[in-house]
Parts: sequence; C-alpha cells; structure tokens
Amino acid sequence: MPKIDLRGLQKYTVMFILVILMALFAFSSPYFLTLRNLTNIITQNTYFIIAAVGLSFVMIGGGIDLSVGYQMSLVGVVTAMSMVVYHLPVWLAIVIGISLGTLLGLFNGIIVTKVRVFPLIVTIATSTVFQGISYIVSKANTFRNYPAEFLLITTGKFLNISYDVWLTLLVVLFAAFVYAKTSFGWSVLALGGNEEASRLAGIKTTALKISVYAICGFFVAIATLVMIAKANTTSSMFGPGTEFTCLTAAIVGGISFVGGEGNILGLVTGVFILAVLGNGMQLAGLGTYAQYIVKGLILLGAVTFDEYQKSHRGRARRIAPAA
Repeated sequence: MPKIDLRGLQKYTVMFILVILMALFAFSSPYFLTLRNLTNIITQNTYFIIAAVGLSFVMIGGGIDLSVGYQMSLVGVVTAMSMVVYHLPVWLAIVIGISLGTLLGLFNGIIVTKVRVFPLIVTIATSTVFQGISYIVSKANTFRNYPAEFLLITTGKFLNISYDVWLTLLVVLFAAFVYAKTSFGWSVLALGGNEEASRLAGIKTTALKISVYAICGFFVAIATLVMIAKANTTSSMFGPGTEFTCLTAAIVGGISFVGGEGNILGLVTGVFILAVLGNGMQLAGLGTYAQYIVKGLILLGAVTFDEYQKSHRGRARRIAPAA
C-alpha cells in the first residue's frame, strides 16, 4: 500500500481550500471578486501576517506565545504616547516601540527557559501583566492623530502599492530565507522536532529558545506599528485577539502545534483563508458571532489534523523497523 505524505498533502490542501473559498464567495456575492475588495483583503491583513511570522519562530521551535495580542496593546500605547503626548520624533518613537516589543519577547523567553514551566501557562500569565501595564501607562485613554510621517507606513505608496504591503512582503521573504537557507532556521526546526537531540548535536537550546521569543516580539512590534498607523488611533483594547488569528492561521497553514515543521507559504495562506472567510461571510450577511463559531471550528479541525499527522508518523516509525 503506497505511503501518503500527510505533510505535503496539508501544504497543498490549504491552497486548494483558499481557492475553493474564493470561488464560493464569488458566487454568493458579486462584490467579492472586485479589485477593491481583494485589495482590501490584502491591505487589512498585513499586520496579521507580520505578527504570524513572528509567532511562527516560537511555534516551529516547539513553543507557544499567547501574549502576542497583549504585547501589541502595550507597544501600541507606548509608541502612540511617545508621538502624541511626549512629541518625540517619529523615528525615535518607532525605535522605542520596536525595542519594547523585542524586550517583551525576550522576557517571555527568559521566563520560559529559566522557570521551565509550559510556555502556554507562562504566556497566559505574562499577557495579563502586559495588559495591566498597558492600562496603567495609558490610563485607559485613546490616542489618535499621529504625525503624517508615521502614517506614511500605510498611506505612502511605491509602484501604487502601499508601504505596509512592501514591508509585509519583505518580512515574509526574510523569514522564508531564514528557514530555508540559514543554520539558525535549521536549528529552530531541529529544536522543535527534538530538543534533547538538538542539545546533544551541539545546539545551544536555551539561548535559541530565548532568541525565538525575542524575534517574535520584534516582529509583533513591527505589526503593531502597522496596525496603529492603519487605524490612526489606538488604546489598550487594540491588539488582544490577534494571537488567536495568528495561532489559527499558523496551524491551518501547516505549522505543527508541537513544533518542528511548517513553512511560511502555508502560514501566509492560512492568514488569507481566515481573511477571505471573514470577508466573504460579512458580504454574505453573516454576523460577527457566526464568524467566531466558524473560526473556532477551523482551529479545532486544524489541531485535530495536526494531532492525527503526529500519531500517524509515530505509528509509521514504530512499524518501520519490523518491515
């Protein structure tokens, strides 16, 4: 009986699902396949893609970070206050925001490696801390009307394509290169596949774990800048919930919940599957609550399929020596 490559199957399945969804919604609404709507789908999800790329480093490395949305909350208000309240130069506010995001990720990585508690628990705890600090710093205020130089992130265009789309493309290509062509990317894959074997192979697993969380924080901070520039407003409520979308997109796109495998093309496809689903359901007249149900079921199905793949490969390895 021929063997089925489930990893390859999932890689192409997500692309087929995206095409099928687009075809279905094209029939359900005459507005779906318009250039304006498709452009909106892309531009409205640039920050989700960037944040998901950051989360991919943690997940492929065998970890999880549920504090992503709350990091965005804190980075967003600090960056906004730097410009609106303290009137710092835009470049300095951006540096502060990116540095803060990287430090928050670094903090997560240090806690995960030093306390040796399951990352899910650690990042749930730190998300509460980050959200509390965000509200204390902002005093629950809303900040808007940023300098024009900052808004160029999303309003500026090159070849009639907005800067944030170019930035997203650059981030995606960079991450794809890291995983495919660098020893660091291969080490992250090895770490997620088998941490003990990676340690015995000479990989500094503790330092690598900390670094993937810091990298996640770095990209999440960039995503935050895009998010608040797009809205031209922010408060402590901006950000939370993003982690659910990124996590779902990652698993749908073929990144294993237990680490060790995944690819950037699948990740981006996963983000667009959720984006097309939300957009299409909205055009079809289905409410936000119905979208929550469907997205929750998609996450459940993706996790179930990921678990099935893992158990199938485990059985295959046990049977192989006897064959």
